[in-house]
Formats: sequence, structure tokens, C-alpha cells
Amino acid sequence: MKQQKPAKGKSALRRSDAGEGAAAKTVVDQGRSLDDALAADKSAALKLAPVSRETEARLDRYIALLRQWQAKTNLVAPSTLPQLWTRHIADSLQLVSLAPNAKRWADLGSGGGFPGVVLACVLAETPGTSVHLVERIAKKAAFLREAIRVTSSPGVVHLAEIGDNVDRITGPVDCVTARALAPLHQLIGFGEPLMRSGAKALFLKGQDVEAELTEAAKYWNIQPQLHRSRTGDGWIVELAAAPRRG
Repeated sequence: MKQQKPAKGKSALRRSDAGEGAAAKTVVDQGRSLDDALAADKSAALKLAPVSRETEARLDRYIALLRQWQAKTNLVAPSTLPQLWTRHIADSLQLVSLAPNAKRWADLGSGGGFPGVVLACVLAETPGTSVHLVERIAKKAAFLREAIRVTSSPGVVHLAEIGDNVDRITGPVDCVTARALAPLHQLIGFGEPLMRSGAKALFLKGQDVEAELTEAAKYWNIQPQLHRSRTGDGWIVELAAAPRRG
């Protein structure tokens, strides 16, 4: 008696189904792992930089949106996703205590919204506030507009080259900031027109801040005040003025 052969392709189909199932389980497990990591990271971040419940809710909506967009637009380094709250949110929040009376901010090279969107989430509770977010990449500018919308925060997004901020920003600015954008001497060049009109600068920098200050002093007459970051090994450079040398 002849043995009946299995239908062609069934074994391969079963292997394919098993492979797809394992892949789907891996994705789910990774998502749960990231959720757990973010929950712990959020708790740590809000101890470093406490906020109101209303601001926390806005930040939650912002983080949820960022995670959705991250899949198609590189907003933050993928390796930093588990530390979104401490590495990015708390790092941005610490600026508020350095300029507690500032109502009008300009964030140059906003990228994924740090610190601009975070500042806007905090300022939403204060009447008459605004954050200008200057970004030259169209996809990131689109994300910033959506982040401002879903968080109901007082922000205005400018799709423009960073050096064009003076032409785009109307009205007075109390504080200009930038994070992970350019060397300090270039940042000062971008922000100097706003500083000349009365804005204070708060630039978030890394461990090599002394070298950057030395280089910047070749071009600008500066008297920096340094604030050690509460979230890592970096520094915040505060400048009240920066007239050009020569």
C-alpha cells in the first residue's frame, strides 16, 4: 500500500506560522519591557524634577506620541528610549528653575522637542506664555506641531534654518535655549541677536564644556555661569550677554 504524501508546502507553512508567532511574541515582550523600563524611569525623573499632575498628564501624552513617531522618524537615539524621562524630560525640566520668571522662550533646533515641547507643557499652566520652536527638518517640524496640539501647550513651530530665527520670531524673548545642536561658539552666534534684545541664554552641554568655553571665548566676550546638570555629567551654560570680540 502506498503511503499518502503530505500536501506540498504544509510543513513550510507551519514553520512560517511558528516563526511569525515567535516574532510577534518578541515584539510584544519588547514593548512590555520598554513599558516597564519607562515606568521606573518616569518615577526617578519626577523625583529629580517634580511637576504638577496637569503637567505630568501633558508629558505622558507627549511621550506616547513620540513613541509612535519614533518608528518612522528618528527623534531620539534608540538606545535612550528606556531613559526617555531621565535622559530627556528631566534634563529639559531643570531649565525652568534657572529662569522661573521667563514666559517667552525660544528653542533653537528643537528636534524631538527637547527642551522646547517639555517647557511648553510646563508653561501651559501660566497665562501669557509661549515657546518658539525652530527646526529645519520638515518631518521633525511636523512632529513638533502635533506634539503641541496633543498636549494643548503654548508653542509655535518655525520650519526654518536655525540662523533665521530672528526673522521668524516676533516679540520679546526672555530666554533662548538649545540642546545637542552645535558647538557653543556657534550656539552663541545663533542666539546672540535674541540676547542683544534682552534674552538670557541657557545652553545644555556635555562633559567637554570647558573646551567649548575656551573656543567660544575666542569669538565672544562672555562671562558664563555654569550649572551642573541634575540628570548626568553635563552642564548648563548661562549667559546674560555675548558681544562679539573685535
